Amino acid sequence: MLMITTEQIPGKTYQVLGVVKGQTVHSKNIGRDIAAGLKTLVGGELVGYTEMMAEARALATKRMVEDAEAMGADAIVGMRYASSAIMQGAAEMVAYGTAVKLD
Repeated sequence: MLMITTEQIPGKTYQVLGVVKGQTVHSKNIGRDIAAGLKTLVGGELVGYTEMMAEARALATKRMVEDAEAMGADAIVGMRYASSAIMQGAAEMVAYGTAVKLD
């Protein structure tokens, strides 16, 4: 599945099938939350949260692609990510774009 952030696929024509999305809400376990809290005292990357967001992004992308495949799409244009905090230690990740069928 071709996924691009631009609104056009250079040199290609296609039919727009519709909006596709994938989403997930992820959290880390209490042990990671405690470690992250301690890390804020000295500064630096919160590796557990970085890993959590990478996992969430991968799952949201996978679900978006599955949504596009179910529509018969060959590609997703205008792909974007959005995230929001749901509660302390938990975040929602959304991947979205426009499913298209190449001519």
